[in-house]
Amino acid sequence: MSAGKSVRLFLADGTPGGLLTAEIMNWTGHVVAAPRSDLAELLKRPETSRTGIYILIGEDPASVGGLIAYIGEGDDVSRRLYHHARPGDQGGKDFWDRAIVLSSKDANLTKAHARYLESRFIALALQASRATLTNATTPPPLALPEADVSDMEYYIAQAKIVLPVLGINIFRSAPSVDAGSPGLFDLDSQRQMSPVFELHLKKEGLLAKAQEIDGEFTVLAGSQTRTQWTATQHEGYRRLREKLLQDGTITMSDDGITMHFTRAQVFGSPSAAGAVILGRAVNGRTDWRIPDSNVNYGSWQNQGLETTAFSTADADENAFG
Repeated sequence: MSAGKSVRLFLADGTPGGLLTAEIMNWTGHVVAAPRSDLAELLKRPETSRTGIYILIGEDPASVGGLIAYIGEGDDVSRRLYHHARPGDQGGKDFWDRAIVLSSKDANLTKAHARYLESRFIALALQASRATLTNATTPPPLALPEADVSDMEYYIAQAKIVLPVLGINIFRSAPSVDAGSPGLFDLDSQRQMSPVFELHLKKEGLLAKAQEIDGEFTVLAGSQTRTQWTATQHEGYRRLREKLLQDGTITMSDDGITMHFTRAQVFGSPSAAGAVILGRAVNGRTDWRIPDSNVNYGSWQNQGLETTAFSTADADENAFG
């Protein structure tokens, strides 16, 4: 089991959708995030006048649930944010609706550090493929002394823990495992082990495999899918499938009968994954199953509940007062 982390969140205006800050104990990094409507308040924060990294995020109208992002750096991040807030026809950026600023509490980040971090965060976002980047270039990492590289890589590792807590998942890479992997695996000490779940369509010989990894339902590379969408409803799932076809995540198999995932793909739910694979509505909690057992995904999620001190009788008593 991995060691726990304490992430301290502060809601600056007392609302969950407003400006907030995030820190990890014993980490010199500092994160502040705000919706675009609170940009004026964000620019007043002392953190934004420091050297640091910023991320602009908005919804991608060209894809279902997709994101557009821009990653930049600056000696005075507030000036860069002010520039990006201008209308598009004045050199600004119109797509974003949230800004995240990463700086250092001890103000020890230099311009060279920021340029290194910018390059690494861009590379991580491209690798993760969870957002469309609008950066025109992908600068190579700046050469730094060995000790500084170590410090910056630690900074990145901590930022990758904090940012998902704020709902920023654009740097979370899908695992590099495929459907032929063993039933259990441990990507690293911070990722939960999970059994492999299978989804079958026996009449077409179709087989897909998935795991819950780091809290996300992930279809493994090599999993097969139907070639056609067969449902007349569930337009959102159909559009999601089309997006995965367009970006190469799903492609035709050599047999010409099925299609398959070229890489691991994270889905918002097992039902969304099943619908994309079978081309119709699926109850993901019951249809995804551990092979050679009667355990489905929903049962696996609820494992251990019967051994808790909070019994069914207690639950019924509390439910009815």
